[in-house]
Amino acid sequence: MFFIYKAKLKSGEIFEDTMEATDRFALSRELKSRGSTPISITEKKNSFFNFSDFFALVFSRIEISELIIFTKNLSGMLHVGLSLSRALSVLKKQTKNEKFNKILIALSAEIDSGGTLSSGFAKFPNVFSKLFVSMSRAGEESGNLSGALSEVGMNLEKAHSLTKKVRGALIYPGVILSAMILIGVLMFAFVVPTLAGTFKELGVQLPVSTRFIIALGNFFSNYLLLSFALIIGSAVMIVSLLRASFMKKYVDFIVLRLPIVGSLAKELNTARTTRTMSSLLLSGVSITRAIEITGEVVQNVYYKKVLDQAKGEIEKGAPFSKAFDENPNLYPVMMTEMIEVGEETGRLSDMLLQVASFYEEEIENKTKNLSVVIEPVLMIFIGAAVGFFAISMISPLYSILDNIK
Repeated sequence: MFFIYKAKLKSGEIFEDTMEATDRFALSRELKSRGSTPISITEKKNSFFNFSDFFALVFSRIEISELIIFTKNLSGMLHVGLSLSRALSVLKKQTKNEKFNKILIALSAEIDSGGTLSSGFAKFPNVFSKLFVSMSRAGEESGNLSGALSEVGMNLEKAHSLTKKVRGALIYPGVILSAMILIGVLMFAFVVPTLAGTFKELGVQLPVSTRFIIALGNFFSNYLLLSFALIIGSAVMIVSLLRASFMKKYVDFIVLRLPIVGSLAKELNTARTTRTMSSLLLSGVSITRAIEITGEVVQNVYYKKVLDQAKGEIEKGAPFSKAFDENPNLYPVMMTEMIEVGEETGRLSDMLLQVASFYEEEIENKTKNLSVVIEPVLMIFIGAAVGFFAISMISPLYSILDNIK
């Protein structure tokens, strides 16, 4: 059963939360073991629908930007000498996100009960990734938690920035295609039926393409709302299908071989791999563990396979660069060479960081010019669609003129 409780932390702060327990006494013992003093415990009544819980679940999200600010602020406060519990208390007062505030309360309770920040992070895997947990644990073990958190924040910021740039570059073609579909449907619904009526009155023999357009026009005109529902439903179904786990291998394969997007995807995965590996190694995480975590950060299944291969090679005693050298179609030769130099000189993390910075700059430059590159392709596609429509609807008019002559 679930209980709503109020408890007092060692810092003197009173907080309220919900927890599952067998009874009130078990919950009280659990709170005391965490270093908190129970004030009140009441059983949470089950209800068919709890609007406040539903609202919090649907609308209260923890954005990447909020995590970046959290890690930077926490790192800064620890760097100037504040205790971890005091720093978390300050952050709790600053956050306006109710869901994140509850997480900060749980982290404070974990620290007050003698736990570590990394163990607190590990209790919220949907919020704090394994990168968070491993780097903070390495920072705790090395006595440099502030530096480790700063590195996590920088890693998150770089990854978030790259993702935003790529998505931003794809917004323009997405808007153009959406507008084209909307205008096309409206033309089919209101313009085509008028022309179809004219052709019918004149008794003109219509070509196949014209009959096809008229059939579509009649459907859109008679079932306009249904047409929009079908278009939106189809888009949602396609997106859901592309996101399905059984389709990921095929989607990743296609993405890597698209003319413009493919090279961008390769550079993005290279930058993510090197940036994450560099951050983990700088924080003191072992190389095999760093490869495991990096494999979870990298989204493409083919890059995950290379990293699994790299881990296996290292466990056999082979150099880290071997797996990348055997997959030049995914990881560029420059990265392999830099890793080899890093292994030979003992500066692997520095070399990985240089590779990450290089490809992050390349991605930034490409995304700036991506709309310029895509624009001619869009113009050709739109021109072809408009040309097909125009020829299909104009060719019967020439037949009418011939008959008049």
